[in-house]
Amino acid sequence: YKRCYSVPAIEKRSLIRKFTDHLIFIPDMSYELFVSLRQLKAKRAQRFISLNTWISIGGVALGVMALIVVIAVMSGFGKDLRDKILGTNSHVVVTNVTQAGMVDYEAVIEKITKIEGVNAAAPFILNQVMLTHRGNAVGVVMRGIDPGREAGVSDLEKNLIQGSLKLLEGPVKHSGKSNRDGIILGKELAGRLRVQRDDTVSMVAPASRITPMGLIPKIKLFQVVGFFESGMFEYDSNLAFISIFSAQKFFSMKGTVSGIEIRVEDIEKADQVATGIQDSLGFPYYARDWMRMNKNLFSALRLEKIVMFII
Repeated sequence: YKRCYSVPAIEKRSLIRKFTDHLIFIPDMSYELFVSLRQLKAKRAQRFISLNTWISIGGVALGVMALIVVIAVMSGFGKDLRDKILGTNSHVVVTNVTQAGMVDYEAVIEKITKIEGVNAAAPFILNQVMLTHRGNAVGVVMRGIDPGREAGVSDLEKNLIQGSLKLLEGPVKHSGKSNRDGIILGKELAGRLRVQRDDTVSMVAPASRITPMGLIPKIKLFQVVGFFESGMFEYDSNLAFISIFSAQKFFSMKGTVSGIEIRVEDIEKADQVATGIQDSLGFPYYARDWMRMNKNLFSALRLEKIVMFII
């Protein structure tokens, strides 16, 4: 344009026409894209420079792609592991640190459900027992749950491959008689015991009863009414569920539970909700969120993700 100021009008139009001829093929192209393409399109004397440019672009693209893929894989693995852990566990657990059980649990549940961010709450009983079937014996963690409220605090019902939680609500008919409570086993645990649905298993309590005949272990028969599969071998091979009423009777915990499990609206804010519950209930209640209960595992995953990002 500076040259156009010092030339006649005819030559000025000719210069402008030559300049615009280079822009005819990119009428809708942005200025930035136009400059980029002009730099990439080298002349014959600059072929080697153009090759280096394309190699540099490919290297940057490959590096960014590797970073995105690695972070995506690590994030997906962490999410999948979290979903499997929360498939059989709740987001927050409240226990009593001064007693073996919680007596006034219904009043505590009513107070917890009024806290912002809480979706549902349900009582549970947790204890260790031994299950036996035809000579096979396995030590397991027995969990007593409320069949009517368990679906609101965990994904156990979604993980059932046979049966339903409703079958735990009352005695199951066995040989024409309604005298046996139901039990739900993990898929791997059922394989270790070699049981099928409707089979009978014996549950032996670790604490024995004192009788005139001496110490006698407490034993009760349960009928297998279903199986679950969470995807975590540790849970599927060492966990079983019965109704909370059967657990209270078997473990002599009438009117008492081990704790309360809670489901929150946003699992990423479970620690904040747990802090709110702790402040509301106070001592001697202790609220723990799923991140704190699995702190070592998720800390290792976070560290691995950071290291992979740096690499």
